[in-house]
Amino acid sequence: MTAPTKVGVIGVGYLGRFHAEKYAHLKDAELIGVADLNEGRAQEVAGALGVRVFTDYRQLLPEVDAVSVAVPTSVHFPVVQDALAAGCQVLVEKPISVTVAEADELVRLARERGLILMVGHLERFNSAMEEIKARVTSPRFIESHRLSFFKERGTDVDVVLDLMIHDLDHVLNLVPSPVKEIRAAGISVLTDRIDLANARLEFADGCIANLTASRMSFKSMRKFRLFQSDAYLAVDFENRELTVAFKKEGAMGPIPGVALETRRFPQEDILNKEIIAFVEAIKTGQEPRISGEAGRAALNLALEIMAAMKMAKG
Repeated sequence: MTAPTKVGVIGVGYLGRFHAEKYAHLKDAELIGVADLNEGRAQEVAGALGVRVFTDYRQLLPEVDAVSVAVPTSVHFPVVQDALAAGCQVLVEKPISVTVAEADELVRLARERGLILMVGHLERFNSAMEEIKARVTSPRFIESHRLSFFKERGTDVDVVLDLMIHDLDHVLNLVPSPVKEIRAAGISVLTDRIDLANARLEFADGCIANLTASRMSFKSMRKFRLFQSDAYLAVDFENRELTVAFKKEGAMGPIPGVALETRRFPQEDILNKEIIAFVEAIKTGQEPRISGEAGRAALNLALEIMAAMKMAKG
């Protein structure tokens, strides 16, 4: 039996605390410690889990094999860079960094050192999206709506980087073609950042994706729909439901010749699935589910959408 992977968590705010809790209960991992500039917060999390406290994350790095990085996006780059330079495998929350140049440097450093750099695009691990990925052949039209109540957390960036980036990652994972044209619009309502955004993407193979994200909604909605020549697939993340309509000779549903399937998925801990996948990638040496390159691609598309919004405003 191989020894557990020694791990640490850098940044134990809202998300980092959950990372630490998952590692603490994972048999293939040993949580060594947590690091946070807020010593009181770090002491609270470390005390609850029985691990060490580090106020300087650089002192944690020599003690571990791997880290989760859940600090604010603005400091992802220096923290991940230091972790990779110290020889640590890294799981970093999305987005991978602030700029594409930073992402490129992190990807380069990880490849050069033979280390895993995995990006926390969490919803790749949602069972409904995994099912869609297994069924997709040639997408022709995609539509997503991601609307949420206003929260202070995440408002240091535009809604494109805060919320829409989840769906951008889904689209890039499902459409095997480069983006040819971007049209986008966005408005600021509650913050000095973009709070409501819409993007229309046209791919070189003709597929169209229309995405809307808002953090000023009176109700929460997370829906994703995909159309291809032989089927329609729709996920309602709120209700954990997948609907599939597909051609079937003799089917007698609402539309003759079209069969309808609806699947409900049980409540699942997708963060735990993500962390298990990270630790497994370390153990096996396999490519992580969401590589640094995939994180870079989602960031690049998000920034291109934000640039298109600025151009549309003139």
